[in-house]
Amino acid sequence: MNILLIGGAGNLADNLIIKFKKEGHRVYLLTGNRFGNQPYQKVFERYNFTYDNSCLNEIFESVKPDITVFLGAHDSNFQWNNEEAASVKFSSSLMNLLMAYAMLKHGRFIYLSSNAVYGGFYPENIPETAETNPEGLKGMALAQGEEMCESYRRTRNLDIITLRLDHLYSIPSCRKDVADICGEMCLQALEKKTVTYQEDTAFSLLFLNDAVEFVYRAACCREHKHAIYNISSSSEITQKQLAEIVQEAMGEDVSIVSTASQEGRRRVVLSNLLYDTEFGNPFFCNVADTVKKIAVQMKKNSFAFLTGEDGKLPLFQRILKKTGWFLRAVAPFLENMAAFIPFFMMNNRAVGSRYFANLDFYLLYVLLFAIVYGQQQATFSAVLAVAGYCFRQMYDRSGFDVLLDANTYVWITQLFILGLIVGYMRDSIRKLREESVEEKAFLSQQLGDIQDINVSNVRVKDALETQIVNQSDSVGKIYTITSALDQYNPEEVLFYAAEVLGKLIKSKDVAIYTVSNRAYARLFSFTSKKARMLGNSIQYTQMGELYETLCQHKVFINRKLDEKYPLMANAIFDDKDQMQMLLMIWGIPWESMTLGQANQLVIISALIQNAVLRASRYLNVLEAQRYVEDTRMLESEAFGRLMQAYLKAQGKGLTECTVLKIEADPSLYLEAGKQLSGKLRQTDYIGMLEDGGLYTLLPNTAREDAHYVIKRFAEAGYNSRIVDEI
Repeated sequence: MNILLIGGAGNLADNLIIKFKKEGHRVYLLTGNRFGNQPYQKVFERYNFTYDNSCLNEIFESVKPDITVFLGAHDSNFQWNNEEAASVKFSSSLMNLLMAYAMLKHGRFIYLSSNAVYGGFYPENIPETAETNPEGLKGMALAQGEEMCESYRRTRNLDIITLRLDHLYSIPSCRKDVADICGEMCLQALEKKTVTYQEDTAFSLLFLNDAVEFVYRAACCREHKHAIYNISSSSEITQKQLAEIVQEAMGEDVSIVSTASQEGRRRVVLSNLLYDTEFGNPFFCNVADTVKKIAVQMKKNSFAFLTGEDGKLPLFQRILKKTGWFLRAVAPFLENMAAFIPFFMMNNRAVGSRYFANLDFYLLYVLLFAIVYGQQQATFSAVLAVAGYCFRQMYDRSGFDVLLDANTYVWITQLFILGLIVGYMRDSIRKLREESVEEKAFLSQQLGDIQDINVSNVRVKDALETQIVNQSDSVGKIYTITSALDQYNPEEVLFYAAEVLGKLIKSKDVAIYTVSNRAYARLFSFTSKKARMLGNSIQYTQMGELYETLCQHKVFINRKLDEKYPLMANAIFDDKDQMQMLLMIWGIPWESMTLGQANQLVIISALIQNAVLRASRYLNVLEAQRYVEDTRMLESEAFGRLMQAYLKAQGKGLTECTVLKIEADPSLYLEAGKQLSGKLRQTDYIGMLEDGGLYTLLPNTAREDAHYVIKRFAEAGYNSRIVDEI
């Protein structure tokens, strides 16, 4: 098969080339760099073009690849030091490649993503179906790349696969290859004799050779059932454990030091179950053994890793390196002097010869060096020729006679004139050629720059055309995002309202409280621990300035930065002007706490209110079907949907809840439900599930707090217990 590999130089690119060639495939390479100065493994054909070059379509047409592999997250052409510029370049490059591939409509396209599309703490291994949650611009660009590939696959009916490589690492050969946490820890041990690690940080590692093998399997399979696969060892390791392995491998003089993570607990481990089920049981290299090999490699070549040079050269090579410029300058003169000796001997032999007496070997000698080296060497060779001529004439005459002979000066003049003219012509021709080459390169560069400018101008024009409707704070954009709440079940709307609000306001700390009576409000959903700092229940009528501002249907802005209050808050009222919900936002930059942001919050609140109102009306219509007649007990279907909504939101960190199973005879469930309903809060739920059990759902209640409810149930004559899985 024809394989088109797209990406910059690196260990992953080289190993993929070796793997595909070893399996008998023909490998083509698109470097993404027009200068072609990067080292790669040998391929069948190499194209040194950037990803925005207009020749991409011709390259795809020429190669007709059966498999196209874009390195994506692991492409060394993208330098993520400046994430904003790199993310824009990355997205536009992937779009160009997908368009060229879509126009060809042939073969399979492989996009290599990474674990960077997830961030934060995931207690369980992350499946492919989990919603992406990137933290930085790189992760956002990679996640957008996944969405772009999925969009092309679905709308164009193309064969596109996204492979997420989980914390890729390799054995580096030099300092510039150190790009993963294993190599960085070993380099830190070499430089500082200490290894730092972050507490409460866990992940899984994927060795380069394993990744290449599994990428090859997915690329060359005849059929595949899914569009996204995780490639991961799914073997959890903490930074502390990795630091201890590095410490053991690097020697006793290396110490490890812990640092607190600014983001809190972190755990990102991708689940490889889907890949394992479809393509077979993978074998992964042992992390400890591989890290020890990395440490041994870096210790053995410590000079190269510490200085960034290839190594300490031998004495002769170091002398040659330092004096090379002098030798290159002297070499033509030495060559000239060496060539003078045979010409001097031939001239002496020709004197008195019948056939060669009229042949001037010195003139030939000067013309030869004038043609090869130019005017400078022609002058030097002419000086040597004059010295040789005078030396030969002094065999028969004195030096004084030679100097007084007019023929000597005529011959010298002839020699210098011919040598200098030929040398000058040679230098002029060479200069014209160099100028021609330089002008061609300059014009080619200008042409490339004009193309780049044209592409940039087109991009700016398109961006300006769509700026009004696509700007992040436009009403159209806000409505588009908030309308996504309509896709959730009525029971789920308020959970994801907090997530949508945080996305629009650009805050990670958002909480939604629902008013339970005229004095207290209960926490319904939240997006972070900071957002729930006021507690699960608040007496909002005693919150002073905040309550007074909200009662006036105004947005509260905490301009005094009082730690007891959120930075911004707004209330949602019903038709009877009764406060129903409180929207509280904590993490907002000071410069964003403006009147414009407050007006935006009002618009968002109104749109969220519409979604919540539609959901409430739907539930009210079905109220007779949802509750057991004359009780607060929910029917099994309604209670099951409600419980799944809470558990799903809890898994995403949007709320907290506890489920209790009540031990009672099935024939007494109705009586128990009526009796225990009085022991619950207004926001708690009781109902039956399809398994025939009687359960209680306690929203915003931790496990330790649920024991108070268990005690109240026991006093009423019913035993209950906490249920973890349903």
